[in-house]
Amino acid sequence: MRKLANAELNRKSVEEYKRTPKIPVVVVLDNVRSLNNIGSVFRTCDAFMIESLYLCGITATPPHREIHKTALGATESVRWMYCKDTMDALKQLQYEGYTLCAVEQTENSIMLHDFKPVKEKRYAVVFGHEIRGVDQEVVNASDLSIEIPQLGTKHSINIAVSAGIVLWEIFRNYVPDYR
Repeated sequence: MRKLANAELNRKSVEEYKRTPKIPVVVVLDNVRSLNNIGSVFRTCDAFMIESLYLCGITATPPHREIHKTALGATESVRWMYCKDTMDALKQLQYEGYTLCAVEQTENSIMLHDFKPVKEKRYAVVFGHEIRGVDQEVVNASDLSIEIPQLGTKHSINIAVSAGIVLWEIFRNYVPDYR
């Protein structure tokens, strides 16, 4: 086994990426405070061809040195927008036909491995604050809640890691024959 060189990875230019069709998923960050987490989510959105990223409430926006440090240029490729109020963003997304999915531990949540996106639908996946999670008002407005199964003592996964896990599972359903 040999590690592939960067030239062998068939990386898209920013312009090619912007022209490439995306999976019909929007990510919403509900008051995420860590700049490193925000940058990491940008990078994950880029990797899995996410349609766009909404940065809401206290979630910082580019340009910012700490975001760029972990985003590694993904702030240039991923379409993003800022919305002061998460509920305003969700109302607009719902009006546009997105199914709202809070990533949170709730009554009647759907375990991630049981969540099967319908390819004809569009989804807005909401990730919350590092300590408080997704705001209850946002959970109430959501159509469903997705939960990442956990067996340890914390029952809490870093938001950037959660985004990677959830978005990978969704990506696999939209692009099952990847590679």
